[in-house]
Amino acid sequence: MRLLFLGDVMGRAGRRAITENLPRLRNEWRLDFVVVNGENATNGMGLSADHARALLDAGADCVTLGDHAFDQKDMLQFIETEPRVIRPLNLAKGAPGRGHRLYDAAGGRKVLVAQVLGRVFMKQPYDDPFSAIEPVLKAHPRGGLAQAVIVDMHCEATSEKMAMGHYCDGRASMVVGTHTHVPTADAQVLGGGTGYLTDAGMCGDYDSVIGMDKKEPMRRFVTGMIRGRFTPALGEATLSGLFVETDDRTGAAKRARMIRLGGRLEQATP
Repeated sequence: MRLLFLGDVMGRAGRRAITENLPRLRNEWRLDFVVVNGENATNGMGLSADHARALLDAGADCVTLGDHAFDQKDMLQFIETEPRVIRPLNLAKGAPGRGHRLYDAAGGRKVLVAQVLGRVFMKQPYDDPFSAIEPVLKAHPRGGLAQAVIVDMHCEATSEKMAMGHYCDGRASMVVGTHTHVPTADAQVLGGGTGYLTDAGMCGDYDSVIGMDKKEPMRRFVTGMIRGRFTPALGEATLSGLFVETDDRTGAAKRARMIRLGGRLEQATP
């Protein structure tokens, strides 16, 4: 299978980059399944129902969330009616929606997508992501009912993301980190056949401070004073993420490539 994961969609610029490019890329890159992290798509804070629909209509097969999952209150109801949107497994007991699902893909194949939140340097004391993902991986062996298994590790610390990659190695087809909005340069296939990238980066304007217009973040860093709100930068966005090609029989990754398309960053395609 040809899988694409795109990192955190940041505000209007990120949404525009998805809606203008993803329909074409699905055909040009012959993609079988696309996952988009959308938790910052609505003004940099959460994901509204309308913006979730726009990402799905553009060609996302699944949209993952994160620690800002329910910043937009209409997501509390929308996630219960739209199975293509998932929130972290270990977000909170009793949270609406689900943290993993098995999806249909091209050719009658199945793809499992799961998301977990890390704990290191995060604001909330989330449940252990490793024990949260374990029963999901056991119930959906790679190359069995699921021809591919994708895990979104949403957290701050690169060490925790790398640990999750190795923990899932041999059981997931792809483990990709999200949350920091800064793409890493370590795309690889781990020893057990898991395509891995520590952070996918963002789909947003990189002439910014992690996707936000530079003025207010820089003022706060320089003066320690808050004068205004953070607002997403509106320049041309770069689509950032990870492409993985897998073996249908085993679910193992055969190759993994960083994706950078449009905007300011050096370009990279499958």
